[in-house]
Amino acid sequence: MLKIGLTGGIASGKSVVASRLAELGAVLVDADALARDVVEPGTPGLARVVESFGADMLDAGGRLDRARLGAVVFGNPTQLAVLNDVIHPLVRAAAAGIIASAPDGAIVVQDIPLLVETGQGSNFHLVLVVDAPDDVRIARMLEHRGMTREEAVSRMAAQAARADRLAAADVVLDNSGSLDALLAQVNGLWADRLVPFTDNLRRGVRAARAGTAVLSVPQMDWPARAARLGSRILAAAPDEILAVDHVGSTAVPGLAAKDVIDLQVAVSDLNAADRIAPLLAAAGFPAVPGAGFDTPKPTDPDPTQWQKRFHANADPGRAVNVHVRSVGSSGWRYALLFRDWLRNDPEAAALYEDHKRALTEQFAGTKGTHAYAEAKEPWFTDVAWPRMDGWAARTGWQPPSYASRIPRP
Repeated sequence: MLKIGLTGGIASGKSVVASRLAELGAVLVDADALARDVVEPGTPGLARVVESFGADMLDAGGRLDRARLGAVVFGNPTQLAVLNDVIHPLVRAAAAGIIASAPDGAIVVQDIPLLVETGQGSNFHLVLVVDAPDDVRIARMLEHRGMTREEAVSRMAAQAARADRLAAADVVLDNSGSLDALLAQVNGLWADRLVPFTDNLRRGVRAARAGTAVLSVPQMDWPARAARLGSRILAAAPDEILAVDHVGSTAVPGLAAKDVIDLQVAVSDLNAADRIAPLLAAAGFPAVPGAGFDTPKPTDPDPTQWQKRFHANADPGRAVNVHVRSVGSSGWRYALLFRDWLRNDPEAAALYEDHKRALTEQFAGTKGTHAYAEAKEPWFTDVAWPRMDGWAARTGWQPPSYASRIPRP
């Protein structure tokens, strides 16, 4: 199934998006609704709340007096932590039950107000953030919820900052305009990304990519994208993966590149790479057949040192290459050295960019990027390899050590 995390600040319009996704066919898991359900009269959750906060948290009918409880915990981190320790495990268990009963191939949307605050982003294939400027949200709270400005600002301050939510987002749905505009974004996301993503997951195939090689100007969010993707990959197999490193052109600040995130997944050996293959596929990165090696370099011709496993994105909304390599192998070392050489030698980065631009012009309009990739390969061997190896010798460069994370027999 495709797992979507949905969040947004108060008065952002998150509930509207959740409802529309459910109308389109998603299985909706509403954390707020579950939080109410688990403290209904007669539930163990309500009994634990009373045990923790006293019987005066109940109204005359024996139901939870939410306003009274809110007054106790709001602005009091200690009391809020006590309440969360009661409610959150119950909500997670209830959510797990709904997810377990979802049909194969379902798109499951978990509506979680505190998704960012609780660091749950790596649990999902995508995080959707419904966003609106602070002044728009304040105006909505004043108009529709009867709050004072001070109350609205206080509620917003109790949540993650807007910038933090946006940093956690794979998709931002802009709700600064009309309702129709917001729903149009949701409809487009469903048809163009979520449905094909689900189909690719079901079939275990990578998403189709653009047919020609096109260089993009450097994107400021490439490192953040890589970090989000890396955290998901690591979460998929934490006992086998030693590290996930951002490599390739998008890992070099200021370098023009194809808009493709390259990640190197370090494992102890290729047996581990094969063990995690189905886990990476389930996380949205299926294996790509026939791409299990890199080109050996003249000073290190042993082909076994350049073997790897290659995965790519099932998500049609972003291009990702995942190179799974053994720690200590020549291919693993080369990827890290190449990145660090370009990061630290502006002349080398400019040389590489000029080479890529020349090839992009040469293969402009050529269907497929295979010819472009093949044409680049001699440059890596004949030009880059001796220069970067010399740079490593001069500077004393060494690859990172993952020894503390390598599993022991």
